[in-house]
Amino acid sequence: MSDFLTKSENNCWRWKNWDVSWSVEGIGIQSPISVVLIHGFGACKEHWRYNQPELAKLTPCFAIDLIGFGKSSQPQARLKNEPAKEGDFAYNFDNWGAQVADFCREVVKKPVLLIGNSIGGVIALRASQLLQEEVCCGVVLIACATRALDDKRLSTQPNLMRWTRPWLKKLVSQRWLSINLFRNAASPGVIKRVLEQAYPSGANVDENLLKILQKPSQRPGAPEAFHGFINLFDDYLAPSLMTKLKIPVDLIWGEADPWEPLSEARQWQSSLQCIRSLEIINGAGHCPHDEAPEQVNPLIIKVIQQAI
Repeated sequence: MSDFLTKSENNCWRWKNWDVSWSVEGIGIQSPISVVLIHGFGACKEHWRYNQPELAKLTPCFAIDLIGFGKSSQPQARLKNEPAKEGDFAYNFDNWGAQVADFCREVVKKPVLLIGNSIGGVIALRASQLLQEEVCCGVVLIACATRALDDKRLSTQPNLMRWTRPWLKKLVSQRWLSINLFRNAASPGVIKRVLEQAYPSGANVDENLLKILQKPSQRPGAPEAFHGFINLFDDYLAPSLMTKLKIPVDLIWGEADPWEPLSEARQWQSSLQCIRSLEIINGAGHCPHDEAPEQVNPLIIKVIQQAI
């Protein structure tokens, strides 16, 4: 681990041809493991504002901005089947997983507990596969993305969704359209309305949170990650990544999550051997770590203590 780091310092790690922004707390804590926090879509490392300081009391705790988000590079999106161009990036779980895995190897340099929210959970699972159990000692999934619109789950969708899928794919692949959709989605009013859905209790939906989420969306390259992600129709599903996983996976879920049904988490728990626990946060939505940190932090601390 680098010896020049200071508490909460924003650092830049050069990965391939891109800059990756990250922070660390608890750098002086002696622990056999470190924690790496992976945010969800449209978020950034600051979304762990109420978790990183508390977890860092036990072990060094890192938070990373995925490529396309926060202060990390936001390269032009390359969609599936498009020819590669210099400097572009395929926004998918293989590449984001490789980013996190290489970060653990090159920056953290010790066994890690990976913690991901939403799509950050899928990325954590993919990174754990790449790292294997010698480097990754466990994964915590917080309202993990179930990716209900993936092509592999199309048979579970209504007939209208199945019939219109080819048209939808063609439509959203148009960059002019995705840019306009993004500009609307990134407006302060829309962000606030989305947060009111994601945080049903309304707890911690404050001006600071709005700034955390809105500021990165104003960068010139911000629409590219959106363009790449909304075209991600055929990629990993969390259960397939967990099927042969040999490390423990702990689930934390908001009981009132508007987008990722609790029933899915319960189904995973009953069918996947690697899942050790499912903790439900009553009244919380899609981001329980930020909406109810006083309930989530003790659960994560328990997992860290088991790993140590």
